[in-house]
Amino acid sequence: MVFNTGAALLDAVVLAVVGKEEDGTYGYKITQDVRKVLDISESTMYPVLRRLQKDGCLSTYDREFGGRNRRYYKITEQGQAQLRLYRIEWKNYTEKINRLFCEEEGI
Repeated sequence: MVFNTGAALLDAVVLAVVGKEEDGTYGYKITQDVRKVLDISESTMYPVLRRLQKDGCLSTYDREFGGRNRRYYKITEQGQAQLRLYRIEWKNYTEKINRLFCEEEGI
């Protein structure tokens, strides 16, 4: 992607990915799902997850998997509210950008 990915967009994408899983999901899977739409490394993902947890948008719990604990992330009510706001902002933003691009192209 040629456009920079800001923190708010990355937070929104992570909340959308985690929000799809009713019981939550684990860090590696979140990274893989986010990579389907954004070029991001695992080393970038974990600080985002920690920040969203600290901000009350995600909760965590551990579950045993293959003899090891795996940390799961689950969206909170506050995270769902934040995701709704991000979706509204994204819709407004993309409409404005699309209008600008379409005007430039005469579409």
